Amino acid sequence: MLSCAPFVAGANVRDVARRCLLEADPARKLAATRAAAQALSDGMLQTGADIVVPVDADTNVGRPDRPALVPPRALPRRGLGTDEGRAAFVHAIAHIEFNAINLAWDAVWRFGGMPDAFYADWARVADDEARHFALLDARLAELGFAYGDFDAHDGLWDMARKTAHSCLERMALVPRVLEARGLDVTPAMIARLRGVGDTRTIAILDTILREEVAHVAAGSRWFRWCCARDGVDPGHTFDTLIVRHARAAVRKPFNLDARAAAGFDSDELAALDRLAEACDT
Repeated sequence: MLSCAPFVAGANVRDVARRCLLEADPARKLAATRAAAQALSDGMLQTGADIVVPVDADTNVGRPDRPALVPPRALPRRGLGTDEGRAAFVHAIAHIEFNAINLAWDAVWRFGGMPDAFYADWARVADDEARHFALLDARLAELGFAYGDFDAHDGLWDMARKTAHSCLERMALVPRVLEARGLDVTPAMIARLRGVGDTRTIAILDTILREEVAHVAAGSRWFRWCCARDGVDPGHTFDTLIVRHARAAVRKPFNLDARAAAGFDSDELAALDRLAEACDT
């Protein structure tokens, strides 16, 4: 069992991030995440980049034995007309948020040589994702279920493995592709929930949508920082990475207002539109 808190004053936030990342119990992971983010905000943790993580370092992650992880196509489709159907829907989003906690802490631990603001940004993101998970977990309980009661897939963490060697690629493909997809689909989710009168879940999704814009914006900011550091063109690099690794994730409709607020410029939005059109033909 990993100790959650308090953290030792002066500890490196990247060591602390690794502890949070490896914690498997959801309640302890949430407590550790909140404590770590607060300790960093209070100036108790160092953000120096002196920890060297080998490029081929493992991508092990702490998570509970359940939910069982299955291929996406093996997940049954359920309607929202029953408590079980709505619980399965909430569970799928909770699983995304649980993975997002791990993704944020993995970025803090894995990528050295970044400015202090990078580590502060992703620690704040981890804290937000932990709060989102807690809201969804509580909603599951109201519906008579718990995290782990439904199967889930491992798509987000698969991309974490593929981008473990490169902060630039991680920033491009996780926040700016996979998490940005949430900006696109959440309004339609909210509309479906409104159709069945589930105002409690709508309120949670409204909060998540509003706050996820800032998370994707952090990905945009640090992707461009990495491109400037490496002397590569952000637009061409982003397009190339999508075609190589994530073309299937680029689908219409796009939430243009949310994506613009999250740091996508007009050229990027036009390029995404062209890629989506090409995928549909």
